[in-house]
Amino acid sequence: MDTDFAIRKDEPPAIIETSLPDAVDLYEKRERSNCICVMFIKMNITTSIQGTVEKYDKVRLLLKAIEDMFQISDKALASTLIMPFSSFRMT
Repeated sequence: MDTDFAIRKDEPPAIIETSLPDAVDLYEKRERSNCICVMFIKMNITTSIQGTVEKYDKVRLLLKAIEDMFQISDKALASTLIMPFSSFRMT
């Protein structure tokens, strides 16, 4: 089974009564992959960001939230590193 199937493939349309068996299998495969990916990510993240990612149940949204969280902190880190150099005087 491809555990990263939910990350690589777009979400198929929802299952309805007239859905073909192939469409149902594809939907179930993606849902199973999504659950495994979300569970794995939530088990392996640090406790500092764990509270903010608990509300996500779709792996793509979860990865996007984590990416956005670290993108903001990278900017703050860069600003912290630049500040000593901007006040440095040449002699």
